[in-house]
Amino acid sequence: MSGIVGIIGDSPAATQLYDSLIQLQHRGQDGAGIITCNERLHFKTGNGYVRDIFQQRHMQRLEGVMGIAHNKYPNSSEKIDPYAIQPFWTSVPYGIAFAHSGGLVNKEELASLIVTKRRRYLNTASDGEVLMQLFSSELENRLVEKSEGDFFELIKESVASIFELARGSYSVLALIKGKGLIAFRDLHGIKPLVMGKRVNSKGKEEFIIASEDVMFYMLGYTFVRDIEPGEVVYIDLEGKVASKRLAIKEFNPCIFEYVYFSRPDGMQNSVSVYRSRLRMGQNLGKRWKALYNDLRPDVIIPAPATANTMALAMAKELGTNYSDGLYKNPFIGRTFIMSDQLQRSQGVRYKLVPQQLEIRQKVVMIVDDSIVRGTTSKEIVTMVRNFGAKEVYFVSACPPVIQSCYYGIDIPTKDDLIAANKDEAQIREYLGVEKLMFQTVEDLIEAVTRKGEHKIDIPCHACLGGPYCGGVIA
Repeated sequence: MSGIVGIIGDSPAATQLYDSLIQLQHRGQDGAGIITCNERLHFKTGNGYVRDIFQQRHMQRLEGVMGIAHNKYPNSSEKIDPYAIQPFWTSVPYGIAFAHSGGLVNKEELASLIVTKRRRYLNTASDGEVLMQLFSSELENRLVEKSEGDFFELIKESVASIFELARGSYSVLALIKGKGLIAFRDLHGIKPLVMGKRVNSKGKEEFIIASEDVMFYMLGYTFVRDIEPGEVVYIDLEGKVASKRLAIKEFNPCIFEYVYFSRPDGMQNSVSVYRSRLRMGQNLGKRWKALYNDLRPDVIIPAPATANTMALAMAKELGTNYSDGLYKNPFIGRTFIMSDQLQRSQGVRYKLVPQQLEIRQKVVMIVDDSIVRGTTSKEIVTMVRNFGAKEVYFVSACPPVIQSCYYGIDIPTKDDLIAANKDEAQIREYLGVEKLMFQTVEDLIEAVTRKGEHKIDIPCHACLGGPYCGGVIA
């Protein structure tokens, strides 16, 4: 569930890409990279936070008015590979740089094809490098077979081959030296990708394409549209935009983008993330009243910060006090996307400090965005108990996570999922709470799709027991 961004225009790209990565830091904290292009490709990658990777001397070397960048959120294979930091690049043909968000379910099959049939070398375990080598080999074959001619036709044919071969989720940005910027999104649109535009002081149009639109206003871009599922977009060096939707299937964007990953100030697939979370909280309040009638907590406290909006809406629906009863240290990373369980457990106590006056001798309802492994939730409950709560209720804005995600979220096996191995009563006992309530799948989907002029058929919710629209690992 990494963050990607690409820029092409008439202004230096590097500082814009850096600022964009800062705004997308919530999507990945393991590493980051930037590649820019003028007469050559210039790149800098590293492990850790964006602010720690790029120094002034690095930025000065990242020349060019076109570039792509990536924040690393590792899937299970990339965890063991310290070199799998995007963007990747290859010299043939032209010079291509590549950044990818998502997860392939047939990576091993594609890797074998690339190495044995296409005679190309893979240097990492990353899905992104597999896709890059697949794309570059498809483009190179077409350049051998026919003259360059209409370059967008060659791009379309190459991307169409990827759509035929690659299964899973992938939003992709690529730049080609001397040509321009390319973007495409898998056939179901599982991972997000949005485009913006601005006019610079010289009157030239400049474009940005990113996982989220959260940096658009800061950099002076206005939202144009979402890249559609199965669509390829090509922006050449003169700013001419060509696009084509190559295939049409059901539109199934990831529901976890709305529950957790995306920033609340963003729009995803023409749906406000903030408004969808308000509706999640509203639906939780209605369900609580249906299950527990007049039973009310003294105070509703969110597990900050993703659940703040949901808890606020639920408190309003129940007519109950809302409190920021857990102070969040903003300088600690997101515990769900930390790389191992020990880091997550330690991170909870480092990140959250209960406010005793908001908790002591009160019946406290904790609202969280989700319960995945259960360990973070248990730590939060323990903290609230230790600070004097009389009773503790726990509410999850997401239904039980019961299946693995193969599309880029780091939930590799069912063994990691508490709801796949315990029933609701057992989870309640494990957490140590008097009441436990999950959102229903139907209410969550309704909260996401109720408003907005969107084209969503049904969000991908395979991790919640729904169908795997992009296939599964064999």
